[in-house]
Amino acid sequence: MKFFRRRPALLPLVFCAAIFSTAARATVLWQDSSKVLAHENGAGTDILHAAAKRGPTASDTLYFKFHIDPLSDVGTEEYLAGLQFFENGAEKFGVGNSLKAYGYSAFKTAEQGTNNKVFGDVDLRSASPEAFEAGKFVTYELPRRGLGRTIVFKVQYVPGDDDKVTVWMNPDLTPGATEESQPEKLTTHFKANGKFDALHLRHNGSGGGWYFSDVEIATSFNDLIVPHFWQRLWFDALALLILFVGVVTTVRVVEKKKFQRQLLRAQQERALEQERSRIAQDLHDELGSMLTRLSLLGGLLNADKDNPEQVAAHAGKISQAADQTVRALEEIVWAVRPGSDSLQSLVEYLAHFANELFAEGPMRCRLDLPADVPPRTLPPEVRHNIFLIAKEALTNALKHAGGSVIQVQVKTDGQYFQMVIADDGKGFDVGAMATNTQRNGLGNMRRRAESVGGRLQMTSAPEQGARVEFTVDFTN
Repeated sequence: MKFFRRRPALLPLVFCAAIFSTAARATVLWQDSSKVLAHENGAGTDILHAAAKRGPTASDTLYFKFHIDPLSDVGTEEYLAGLQFFENGAEKFGVGNSLKAYGYSAFKTAEQGTNNKVFGDVDLRSASPEAFEAGKFVTYELPRRGLGRTIVFKVQYVPGDDDKVTVWMNPDLTPGATEESQPEKLTTHFKANGKFDALHLRHNGSGGGWYFSDVEIATSFNDLIVPHFWQRLWFDALALLILFVGVVTTVRVVEKKKFQRQLLRAQQERALEQERSRIAQDLHDELGSMLTRLSLLGGLLNADKDNPEQVAAHAGKISQAADQTVRALEEIVWAVRPGSDSLQSLVEYLAHFANELFAEGPMRCRLDLPADVPPRTLPPEVRHNIFLIAKEALTNALKHAGGSVIQVQVKTDGQYFQMVIADDGKGFDVGAMATNTQRNGLGNMRRRAESVGGRLQMTSAPEQGARVEFTVDFTN
């Protein structure tokens, strides 16, 4: 297509070439593409109706093609079937399956095949012959139920003598194929009387018969080749229709893409505005409240400067508040830092936060993280909500679990993400916790999980520790 966009003037030439190639292809003498069942029909009936014939003085060459779909296996059901020539009501040679040949064969010829039992029968060579049989190799193929075959044969007429016949069993009829390119293993030669004024499709004997279709008579092998799609008449009309529709739809596509770009730009601006609002809210809620607390503690420290015990207590609270402020600042910096919007960054920061949180506490933190995290970009709101779920679970364990070990496990393949936070603490009643309106941390965690399309499961019981499991499929 790029070639024609650079050279639009060549398109009419291509269409003309297609039309010319269609017109240049020779017309067959006779054809019938309908599907006809021959079943126990004796000698059959004429299908030509004088559309073509050849008499004793003929000296030209004709090509015949037909397709068959057997409804029985000749190996178990003996029958005769095929396309047969008739002249003045008398039977001439035929091609299909002779009664005593058992395989694809010609019958009533002027010869007898090497492996045939009846004079006139000649087995047709096949590219899919039967297996080694009775101590000898065979070249013929047995008709099989449901296994269709196409047969093409040529009759070179010899005035006053038997004619030369060449049969191709299932030949290559794709564009570019020729008579000369057909392999020898599917080619059979013999002589027969090929004069005719009628053409019969017949079947006698056992089995369900044969379906015949695509019967053609032509003067050239090339006339039987299945043409390229651009050599067919419908292609010209279709090409013009596509050209017209293409012009109409191009404008619509351009306008649609323009609208999509505008919509994407608006969505990006909205997402940026939402992220800025969230960061501003975090700065106000987290840092604002903590700095206010530090200011109040500093005032208390100054007021109680003559009381050593109060000074020590206030100093400890100031140190704790300062640590929380630093941690909150780290979270905000991580959220806005370029390159943080990735699954790798999320896993690394979860590990850093857990280690920092439990660094000096009574509980030991064990991390079970994937060695290699597949590359995947996460939207800021998704990354932020997953981190806040982990933060809530870890903080609750530090404050209330009273255990000795907390384990953080992450599994991911880039599409699926699972995070498990489990401790060996005193546990709690999950049902009672869900109805406790004074402590809504679990409800917040569930809402954050739902907002990113994930699922949160809390498992705990008194004196049996607690387990928080969060899973999300990023492809949904």
